[in-house]
Amino acid sequence: MSGSSHALRVLSSGTAEIVPEGGLAEKLALGRPLRVKLGLDPTAPAVMLGWAVVLRKLRQFQDRGHTAVLIVGDFTARVGDPSGRSEMRPRLSKEQVEGFAANLLGQFWRILDRDATEVRRNSEWLEPLDMEGVLGLAASTTVARMLERDDFAARHADGRPISLMEFLYPLLQGYDSVAVEADIELGGSDQLFNLLVGRDLQRDRGQEPQVCLTVPLLEGIDGVQKMSQSLGNYIGIEEPPDDMFGKLMSIPDRLIAKYALFCAGEGPEEAARVERGLADGSLHPNEAKRRMARDVVDLYRGAGAGEAAEQRFNVMHKEREIPEEVADTPMPPEASQDDRVWLPRLLVSLGRASSNSNARRLIQQGGVRLDGEIVSDPDFETGTADLRGRVLQVGRRWFGRLS
Repeated sequence: MSGSSHALRVLSSGTAEIVPEGGLAEKLALGRPLRVKLGLDPTAPAVMLGWAVVLRKLRQFQDRGHTAVLIVGDFTARVGDPSGRSEMRPRLSKEQVEGFAANLLGQFWRILDRDATEVRRNSEWLEPLDMEGVLGLAASTTVARMLERDDFAARHADGRPISLMEFLYPLLQGYDSVAVEADIELGGSDQLFNLLVGRDLQRDRGQEPQVCLTVPLLEGIDGVQKMSQSLGNYIGIEEPPDDMFGKLMSIPDRLIAKYALFCAGEGPEEAARVERGLADGSLHPNEAKRRMARDVVDLYRGAGAGEAAEQRFNVMHKEREIPEEVADTPMPPEASQDDRVWLPRLLVSLGRASSNSNARRLIQQGGVRLDGEIVSDPDFETGTADLRGRVLQVGRRWFGRLS
C-alpha cells in the first residue's frame, strides 16, 4: 500500500462527506488492508455513469491494496430503498431482481478488479433472519430517529404514507455492515443516513464502527434530476459509443466540469481548470464538452472509440443540419399529462404553433423533427422521460434541446 498521506489525499478527493471527520485517516493509520463496503441494489439492468462515480471510488481503494466488498442487494432490492423518494417504490419480485443482478455483475468488471473483489449477496444473511432477529433490529432505533431523514420528514409533514417496511430498509442495509465487518462504507450523498445506521448497529454489536464516505450525486442528461433509469435521463457504461457520445454532448454546459471530474477520470486540478476556462471565456463550451465526451467513451468503450464516435456525430449533424450548440428548452408543465407528451400540445405550449390543429398540420407537412428525423405521425405521443435530452426542430431555423 502507498504512503498514508498520499492515500488519504487521493481517497478523500471528490467526496461529499466523510463521517466522522478524521475517520478515514484513522482507518488508514491502522496499516492493514481495510474492508471497504459498497452495496448496490439490482433494481434496473444497466450500470450508469451515476453508479460509476462510487464504483470508481471503490476501485481507488482496491488499487491501494484494500479489500473491496461489493454487496449485491438481492434482498434489499425486494424491500426498496426509500432514499430520496416522495412515495413508496413498487416492490420487485425475486425473479426480477435476479434478472437485473445477472445483467449488472458482468458490467461491474469494467470498473472493478474482479480478482480483488469480494462479492456477497445480502440474502445470505437477511433471508435467514427470524422474527427474533427482525425485532432485534427494530429495537436498535426509534421512530423519531427515522423521521430525522429529510425524505421521511417531508412525507410525514405532507401526510403521505410511509410503510413500516420502508423504516426497516436502513436497518437491513446497516446490518450488511455488521455481516461483512466493514471498516468503510461508500455511497452516494443521499445514502448518508443509511450508512450512519450501519455505524450504530456495528457499535451495538461490539464492532468498531465503520467510516461513512459519500460521493456527490450526478445529475442526468436533463441537468436537473439525479441520473436514473426510471427517469430515462441516464447514460449506461455499456451503451454503443455513438449513443454515449451523443448523450454526453446533450448535457448542459454547467455540468461539463463535473462530468470531466466524476465521469471522465480527470483529476480535480484539470476539472478546476475547465471550470475556470468556461467561467472566464478562455475555453469554449463545445470544445470542453467534446473532449470530456471523447474521454468518457474511451474509458468504457476502448481507446479511440471516442474519436470515432465524434466523427460520426459530426457527419450526422451535418447531414441533418442540426447545429452543434442547441439551447436547452424546458418542457412546460402543461405539455405533459400522466408523464406522457402529445407532440401537438408540446408545440403549442412552446409557442411553436397557434393551436393543436395548426401543430398537427405542421407535423403532416414534415416541418417537425426529433434528433434530425422527420416526425410523420400528427398524433405522435411518447413518455416525458423519452424526450429529455432530444433535439426538437420546428421549421428550418428553430431548435431546442428538451429538458
